[in-house]
Amino acid sequence: MNASLYPSAMETTGWHAHLELDFDLRGPRTTLARRRHHGPLGVQRPFHPEPDGTCHVYVLHPPGGLVSGDTLELDVTVRTGARALLTTPAATKLYRQRQSEARQLQRFAVAAGARLEWLPQETIAYDGAGVRLETRVELAEGAEFLGWELLCLGRPANRERFTRGSVKQRIELWRGSQPLLIERAHHAGGSRALNAAWGLVDAPVVGTLVYAGPPRTPELLEELRAALERSAPGETSASDLASVLVCRYRGARVEHGLLAFRSAWELLRSHGGGTQAVAPRIWAT
Repeated sequence: MNASLYPSAMETTGWHAHLELDFDLRGPRTTLARRRHHGPLGVQRPFHPEPDGTCHVYVLHPPGGLVSGDTLELDVTVRTGARALLTTPAATKLYRQRQSEARQLQRFAVAAGARLEWLPQETIAYDGAGVRLETRVELAEGAEFLGWELLCLGRPANRERFTRGSVKQRIELWRGSQPLLIERAHHAGGSRALNAAWGLVDAPVVGTLVYAGPPRTPELLEELRAALERSAPGETSASDLASVLVCRYRGARVEHGLLAFRSAWELLRSHGGGTQAVAPRIWAT
């Protein structure tokens, strides 16, 4: 495993944190076989609340947010047959940019017959934040992945809008050398895209859920749309892009987006692994 996902990340002037996690199947349970960290990024003790031995891990960043020049790197490997679920205990905050942009860089590698679920809490971009969020998922044949990102632009509860700054997002899903999804987004503070009818229509919260897994039944997409609509009426969509299912949320409240994505996760879990979803305990606190 590379020491850094992106060599340039080591050149930043801010705080650099790097966490590597390696999950392996040991008997009937998945274990966190190896962990290595540098800087303020770590995990709590793993949990096994599911009958199939799925390993639940909470990724911790004690500072709670990123400031100018900070870089967070998360590098996760899930080996053959293993099953891991990662979440975060609280929202990630992106503070106002003072000098260089902050970066959050994630690489997930999932082996054949393995499953990884990346289900973090929301990311909150303060007015004036400057950050780059990049995720790369590498899937072997027969691997399964479900992950989401939910971004809140500004702090609506404090009547703070995202009038300046920049949040750049990139997500890539690959199966071997075949790209399944490559998507970029650039949210520029104060831009027309934030309030135009063809953009976010003044909705401060936007999210994407992606799923790559076993072959899907023709009925699954309609079931998924119905589950999303029940959770957040009029604020969601779902598309089948041949190799990947993509769900979207655009709305006024983080809670609605999380509820919609959790409903989609529960449905897709039963479809993919044939197992009932068990919510991480920390979601109830």
